[in-house]
Amino acid sequence: MPPSSASSRFAAAAGLLDAAVERRVFPCASIEVGRRNDVYWRHACGTLSYDAESAPATPDTIFDLASLTKVLATTTLLMRLVDEGAVTLEDPVAHWLADWRGEDRAGVSIADLLEHAGGLTAHLPFFRDHHGRGDFQHAICTLPLEYAAGSQSVYSDLGFILLAFIATDAARGIGVDAQFDQVSRGSDLGDLRYRPPVAWRSRTAPTEVDAWRGRLLTGEVHDENGWALGGVAGHTGLFGTAPAVGRFARALLDTVAGVPRLANPATLARFLRRSTVPGSSRALGWDTMLPTSSCGHRLSPAAIGHTGFTGTSLWIDPRQELYVVLLTNRVHPTRNNEAILEVRPAVHDAIVQALAQ
Repeated sequence: MPPSSASSRFAAAAGLLDAAVERRVFPCASIEVGRRNDVYWRHACGTLSYDAESAPATPDTIFDLASLTKVLATTTLLMRLVDEGAVTLEDPVAHWLADWRGEDRAGVSIADLLEHAGGLTAHLPFFRDHHGRGDFQHAICTLPLEYAAGSQSVYSDLGFILLAFIATDAARGIGVDAQFDQVSRGSDLGDLRYRPPVAWRSRTAPTEVDAWRGRLLTGEVHDENGWALGGVAGHTGLFGTAPAVGRFARALLDTVAGVPRLANPATLARFLRRSTVPGSSRALGWDTMLPTSSCGHRLSPAAIGHTGFTGTSLWIDPRQELYVVLLTNRVHPTRNNEAILEVRPAVHDAIVQALAQ
């Protein structure tokens, strides 16, 4: 699609994002819309911060992707480890983590953690007095379970922290950052990685003025537990651009179509199957389409996606062969701003409506 034609076609979606910047929903945004073999549209708006001299956002702007890490990195790495025979979805967590003990925990599997159905609470501020894997692993593994595993789904950072530890051990000590770098190079994802280099700093959208660390965070993981884990974790830590996340989305659509780019297509199909946990919209790692989802009302029931606390999202609809990457820094200068909750679905609805015309 020629750039001028795309700009006209997606004018309504661009207008929503531009208006959101004006209303200070977020300082800046970068969006990419595409299909398996093509990019339909890119748009960037706003400035990296509210500082008068701040640089304008571009498609090359780097964002803290926050919980998109759960699907881009952790879930993808576990798919590949399943393909290699290094893990199975049925493996008990206790098989991998010696601290995970007790009758109530005995039946909890890797699949349970991926489906956010392992009994763990959503989040705890371990960063206040814990640092590194040893502290976090022992603390999470010895927490009382909040509910019986498999009886419900409670979105949990803690389960994904453990999944990264398991992925590291299953890969014989290779960290999830190094494993993901291999994926990124193999699929030519570009600017998408843990621990972004200093050279990226000038084009990185800052997140919050963090009272705990006493500074504005730019190119440093926003999530405090992720910071206490050295910036490499299963639930957060990736930084990247909208085009890089778009390349990941196209690799996933290739895999759905039968080209084994991210994993064996049959493995991906299993990971994208909606959970049978009562009341859950989760698949393995991914969320699935509901009328209340952040992707609005016009994607198909086959759509999968995820959001990130910093103001990021990725939705992929294999049935419509469509993806939408929307990256913002809505937590700048403070996380106490949830106006994005109205903007996200409206933008996605405008995009699908534009493509239908």
